[in-house]
Amino acid sequence: MAAPHEPRADDPVGHGAHTGAPCMTAAVHVLTHPLVQHKLTLLRRKDLSTSSFRRLMHEISMLMAYEVTRDMPTQLIEIETPLETMRSPVIDGKKTVFVVIMRAGSGFLDGMLEVVPGARVGHVGLYRDPRTLVAVEYYFKMPHGMPERDAIVLDPMLATGNSAVAAVERLKATRPRSIRLVCLLAAPEGLRHFHAHHPDVPVYTAAVDRQLDEHGYIVPGLGDAGDRLFGTK
Repeated sequence: MAAPHEPRADDPVGHGAHTGAPCMTAAVHVLTHPLVQHKLTLLRRKDLSTSSFRRLMHEISMLMAYEVTRDMPTQLIEIETPLETMRSPVIDGKKTVFVVIMRAGSGFLDGMLEVVPGARVGHVGLYRDPRTLVAVEYYFKMPHGMPERDAIVLDPMLATGNSAVAAVERLKATRPRSIRLVCLLAAPEGLRHFHAHHPDVPVYTAAVDRQLDEHGYIVPGLGDAGDRLFGTK
């Protein structure tokens, strides 16, 4: 077992993002902006209240939205400034779909929508079987016209990767124009598992933590994001 800050030969991003060093590959984008890392540190604290956890989740999702949408296509439209007419770029938010993996993914949604208010929203309902850790689907609803849309999948914790694999598999059946996965934390095991099934889907995350524990939780992690978000145990 490699030390927490030591590169691993099979690490999909080369080294643990919690070191604070910039880290990016074609498949994994670790967002090392100081504000993102600062708020993630606060989220990790076990004594954080439910209301503070929600607020920080909202804030960090807004910050991550800027990076995830960095290369969104734009088009030029004609507008009038107070001085003259000009052509200026805009994005078509209606072509973006935020796909929420329920339930914890909803904690990411509001912040993302503040940045891209015109986006549509899809939902995938999954729960993790506590014995097998396999994702079980109970709900799936997407907007119409997915082949013309760019899908951004929201799931705070990429642990085993089973839920993300299942969600993206179902999403691909709708044939969206593109797919990206956004998570707050990822485990190396989850990244390897996800990209073994979906090597074409880039992952955006604030950190790649050390490993999974024997219960399938990310460590050091921040606990169960859904429980902390909704005040359940």
